[in-house]
Amino acid sequence: MRSKKYTGYVYISPWIIGFLVFTIAPLIFAFYVGLTEWDTFNKPKYVGFDNYLDLIKDEDFRKALWVTIKFAIISVPLGIATSMLIAILVNTKVRGVYFFRTALYMPAIVSGVSISLLWKWILDTDFGLINLLLSKVGIAPLGWLTDGALVMPSYLMMVIWGAGGGMLTYLAGLQDIPGHLYEAADIDGANAYQKFKHITLTMLTPVIFYNLIMGIVGAMRKFGDAYIIGGAENEGRFYMIYLYENAFKFFKMGYATAMAWILFVIIMLLTLLAFKSSSAWVYYETEVSTKKKRKGR
Repeated sequence: MRSKKYTGYVYISPWIIGFLVFTIAPLIFAFYVGLTEWDTFNKPKYVGFDNYLDLIKDEDFRKALWVTIKFAIISVPLGIATSMLIAILVNTKVRGVYFFRTALYMPAIVSGVSISLLWKWILDTDFGLINLLLSKVGIAPLGWLTDGALVMPSYLMMVIWGAGGGMLTYLAGLQDIPGHLYEAADIDGANAYQKFKHITLTMLTPVIFYNLIMGIVGAMRKFGDAYIIGGAENEGRFYMIYLYENAFKFFKMGYATAMAWILFVIIMLLTLLAFKSSSAWVYYETEVSTKKKRKGR
């Protein structure tokens, strides 16, 4: 039996070695770098927790963190609601619905760089499509990326435009809802709102929970489109942008690594909070069925 156990470890040793070398070792090294002053050219200088203390005093750090949190607070619920609405609309048996499903999902498979460049042109003050349409109704050009008050709405427009990516999971969840639930609701005289609230929304809570977690992680790690599109210096500088600037523009690698660890802790706490609250609002039909069986026994 002992030899068989060791044989099993031998078979999984490539994964164990890979996990130690490419996951655990980089984490340990990153924790050490966060405690140093390092410009990547010279030997790291150990400074303890000075990087973390300096971050607390850094006004740019606080602004970048607030911009990211504000974006997450608005964009995550907005993305969930928009994706769900689109899924409900295309979950109908009408002619051409497959075309609309494909068209709405298309932004999810297009390169993020291409989408960012497209939106940078759409939002351009002088030649942008939105300002061109506004000029047709007599509205002066707006500085979508230069006016601090309009930068956040600009990024939220992109969230709505890309909501088709999350549509697919909601569509799968909608088609997995048993039809007899709606039939029973019709017999009981339930209206459309009651059926949506007590059946559709309830049965979709696992999908909503999944998209909530992914949305939180994605919003807090927003980088690609923000780096390409930019925006007003304060309102367009997300957390990851400021981290990137410290690491590869100012060559403050230890400072940037400390920022990365703080972001990791924030995302972990938000994720744990979401998991902790899920028992109060996420409905799992299998768990209910199991409880009923146990009661029957």
